[in-house]
Amino acid sequence: MNDPRLTPARSDVAAAKLKGQVDAERFVEAVPHQVKVGASVLREAPSFVARLETQLLYGEIFDVYDRDDQGWVWGQARLDGYVGYARADSFDTDIHAPTHRVAVLRTLVFPKPDKKSQPPSPLSLNAKLRIATYENGFAALSRGGWVYAAHIAPIDATVEDWVASAERFVGLPYLWGGKDSSAVDCSGMVQSALETGGVPAPRDADMQEQAVGRAIPPDAPLQRGDLVFWSGHVGVMRSAAELLHANAFHMQTVIEPLSAAIARNGPPRTIRRL
Repeated sequence: MNDPRLTPARSDVAAAKLKGQVDAERFVEAVPHQVKVGASVLREAPSFVARLETQLLYGEIFDVYDRDDQGWVWGQARLDGYVGYARADSFDTDIHAPTHRVAVLRTLVFPKPDKKSQPPSPLSLNAKLRIATYENGFAALSRGGWVYAAHIAPIDATVEDWVASAERFVGLPYLWGGKDSSAVDCSGMVQSALETGGVPAPRDADMQEQAVGRAIPPDAPLQRGDLVFWSGHVGVMRSAAELLHANAFHMQTVIEPLSAAIARNGPPRTIRRL
């Protein structure tokens, strides 16, 4: 059965690539859109009060299959295949192939290559940028604005210790569907950290439990980078005994003894190792 989170199909419209696989009134080709704001919110329905499913960061591609007259578009994220509704005004149909990505948790886009220029706007870890030129220690974005050059890395650059990327999220508030540098949920934090290490991962915890790494025995000694799964929740081992996770108990991203998490949630369902 097709997972509706990953299947761009409704009764009235579906992606052309699904013709013959699903029933729909019409099938349409994708129209690529690129995020032009810090983060575009992807919702389960075309409403500002609909549940947040995930976020699409600056420079990500969203394949659009439908739009309404209220300013909503419906489509599928290329990064992880997630399907949902977003605001049309957060995208541009002019695609700028990225050359770099943001390599720190949060950086600012300034209107000029000057740290005093106002007003700056934020970009988050893994935002994808096309750099046009450099000046005064800043890098010019192809869509306008300047970021501090030391905060970016080539688009294909990866880090050796992706858990160190996860550690940057410690202290951020917990937000269901959050993935940017202001608030995250458990799987959003893990997905973003893995991306810095060049490891693709699906969006939700249950998907990650099936796709990332390999299962290890529940009594195996744990190590840094092991992923620990409960039903609907994931965390990453910071050490053999410490768990790093965004969670609704603390309502933030924390590091705590794994034993404390087990005392609250019971034994993990699965442990996976890259």
